[in-house]
Amino acid sequence: MADKIVLVVDDSRVARMMTRAAIAKLHPTWPVIEAASGEEALTAVALDQPDYVLMDVNMPGIGGLETARQLRSRCPSAIISLLTANIQEPVRQQAEAMGVSFMSKPLKDEALARFLVSVP
Repeated sequence: MADKIVLVVDDSRVARMMTRAAIAKLHPTWPVIEAASGEEALTAVALDQPDYVLMDVNMPGIGGLETARQLRSRCPSAIISLLTANIQEPVRQQAEAMGVSFMSKPLKDEALARFLVSVP
């Protein structure tokens, strides 16, 4: 499989580091872009089009759902998943309506591996 670009969006530096390490364990050559906010994520995709996006829901500024909505128009082929400790039913329904999946924190290697082989 050719190298893919992964965008990790989370306001927690530790969460980004842990997610990056989990991705590197599965795909050591894949570039990982980090963003600490929805705004940073939207700026990052202007430079690099990610193949996969893992995003926290609750962040200061633009939250995960709104960022996912905007990323859909800017990166229509990106596969997006919310990565959160608390997925409420209304959030889940909005995500599913946009074609966005979700994974629970703490991130499990098996769930990440399944996500990183998803195809649009």
